[in-house]
Amino acid sequence: MVARSARLGSCIDRFMPAPKNAPSGPAEHFADEVRQRIETARTDAEFASLSRRWMAASFPRKYSYNFSWMGRPIIQYPQDMIAMQEIVWAIRPELIIETGIAHGGSIVYYASLLQLIGRGEVIGIDVDIREHNRVEIESHPMAHRIRMLEGSSIATDVVDRVKALAAGRSPVLVVLDSNHTHEHVLAELRAYAGLVTAGSYCVVFDTVVEDLPNEYFDDRPWGVGDNPRTAVNAFLAEDARFELDAGIDAKLGITVAAGGYLRRVR
Repeated sequence: MVARSARLGSCIDRFMPAPKNAPSGPAEHFADEVRQRIETARTDAEFASLSRRWMAASFPRKYSYNFSWMGRPIIQYPQDMIAMQEIVWAIRPELIIETGIAHGGSIVYYASLLQLIGRGEVIGIDVDIREHNRVEIESHPMAHRIRMLEGSSIATDVVDRVKALAAGRSPVLVVLDSNHTHEHVLAELRAYAGLVTAGSYCVVFDTVVEDLPNEYFDDRPWGVGDNPRTAVNAFLAEDARFELDAGIDAKLGITVAAGGYLRRVR
């Protein structure tokens, strides 16, 4: 996996590019300091251990349920949302595709980022869009940048419709956050990763399941050995177009998507 990982500096180079014609200015010095901190974080075993322990403690407390974005529950860790903001700003996608809608907080979040950029649309896919959530999302100020599709994200008709909507649009960013079983996530990767444009990302959430106690998922069909992380590992072994951007993991420390920030490199 290390050999397949993107260069550490790649995430900083894209998200905090040095200003042109200012090789030794304050902005470049600041970016260099960030690079050094991330480099240190990659080998800081104590900090990594603390992060894992904190994640394990936060999960049964439903920490991610504490937050909202523009009035909609987002059910995400703030650190990952900051990372996604950096990606969206750097990539400037014309289209963001996300599987899993729930209360709609994340599609509203991505739509608001696109609104700031002044371009783009979010396609949200869910097997069951509950009516009260649909009403709130469709009446939201960001609704004009959101399109929702109801159905299984791996159903042939849904995949075909998304591909048709994505045709001719660039850049494209994909976010996978629905059913977290190995089989489902691997099928999503095979269906949607090809829509990601070169230099953009396919981000797979909840890879953290592999690092948490199995009893946390007694009421779920996924768990240790059967989750988004195992699906990502299988996908990377078969698709050389993508590499893990390990620099994002290193700088976040706290993330539910460790090993899930996949950059398309070819």
